Amino acid sequence: MSLIRLNIKGISYSQTQNGAYALILSEVDGDRKLPIVIGAFEAQSIAIALEKEIKPPRPLTHDLFKNFCDRFAITVKQVIIHKLVDGVFYSSLICERDKIEEVIDARTSDAIALALRFNAPIFTYKNILDKAGIFLKGESGALTPTGEKEAAIVDDILAENIEPEGDDYKKMSLEELENSLDQSVKNEDYEKAARIRDEISKRK
Repeated sequence: MSLIRLNIKGISYSQTQNGAYALILSEVDGDRKLPIVIGAFEAQSIAIALEKEIKPPRPLTHDLFKNFCDRFAITVKQVIIHKLVDGVFYSSLICERDKIEEVIDARTSDAIALALRFNAPIFTYKNILDKAGIFLKGESGALTPTGEKEAAIVDDILAENIEPEGDDYKKMSLEELENSLDQSVKNEDYEKAARIRDEISKRK
């Protein structure tokens, strides 16, 4: 399967869903975009890496990982988004130390946050882009939606990945909460899983 290189177009936030973000990747030699739903922390980490002017006073988690790798002469050579299952993207970090290459599994949001810090290229397979790629108008490069149409598309994507919060969890049965918890862990949405776990703990 052929690899397609991707660039980071920006981060779009939902106009209707609080705290929901989509990382927009664009193919280098094409017009398709690959939207990936990410959490607020990862969105912040990626945004800080994109904005070279911003320097946090203390290293963020991804900065700490970069400092650790630098100290022990480990390099992230590239990131490959290699699998898409039930809307969840799976990625690998291709790392090298002493000319020995290792492949490390990673959440896509973490992998991209690290790729930015290592100036490593990001790739995906053609079949993944064929399946999940979309066309968005507007090329401003801003970290916000570039137009009403794009904003609406991003909102639709994010809405499909948002589960009830707060009081809505109280209306769910214990069995529904357990199923939702399993799904959140499967989707690697640990913030949501923690909220559901809190609600389950209150009932036990």
